[in-house]
Amino acid sequence: MRIAILDDGPDQLRLINQTMLGLGHECHLYTEGRTLLQALRRQTFDLLILDWRLSDMSGTDVVKAIRVELKSRLPILFVTDTHEEADIVTGLNAGADDFMAKPLRAGELEARIKALLRRSYPAQHESELIFGPYHFYPPSRVLKVRGAPVELKNREYELALFLFQNLGRLLSREHLHEAVWGLGIEALSRSLDTHISRLRTKLELRPANGFLLLAIYGLGYRLETIEADTIPRSGTR
Repeated sequence: MRIAILDDGPDQLRLINQTMLGLGHECHLYTEGRTLLQALRRQTFDLLILDWRLSDMSGTDVVKAIRVELKSRLPILFVTDTHEEADIVTGLNAGADDFMAKPLRAGELEARIKALLRRSYPAQHESELIFGPYHFYPPSRVLKVRGAPVELKNREYELALFLFQNLGRLLSREHLHEAVWGLGIEALSRSLDTHISRLRTKLELRPANGFLLLAIYGLGYRLETIEADTIPRSGTR
């Protein structure tokens, strides 16, 4: 998973980062709310962990900006140094999904992150995933379309599965790169576009099959479902 961490305290930032890396997640670190919000206009993440008290703006304002201005449903865990019920309620009402009180304990943080990710992305924990005519079998890395296996290379399969698991989400190019190719790989723009093109063809991702893979200029890609009654029929206008 691709996780953003917002905290202006170096010790806590280090603890959260180390815990998430230990779980196999990719972490992106921020120390200012405004910097994170700027990044979210061109980047996508699977989860945000943020401190409620920041140097440049409040955690409440960060969450409200994400929910209202950016219209994002990004799962958010906020960390607070208060145990006051009113402050916790304020955070949850602003749009956060869960909270933890300081001092942080690595074991509890790990458990809460796993639980929040399971709730937010239930499809990623299934042994069989069904999306209309598309059936994924993650343990065997098999994809069948209308019962017929589709031959895909490793990264084509990983990219297809990731897109379907995040159906309806805009995924930035960087997010897709990290999910399929990992960090430290450069000059992958053409490779990503080539893989997307192959998937459109091999999986017939078109409205007639109920799905459309859209390129969002300057940002990334989004796989969408297309309702049957929105597909033009011959002889109709």
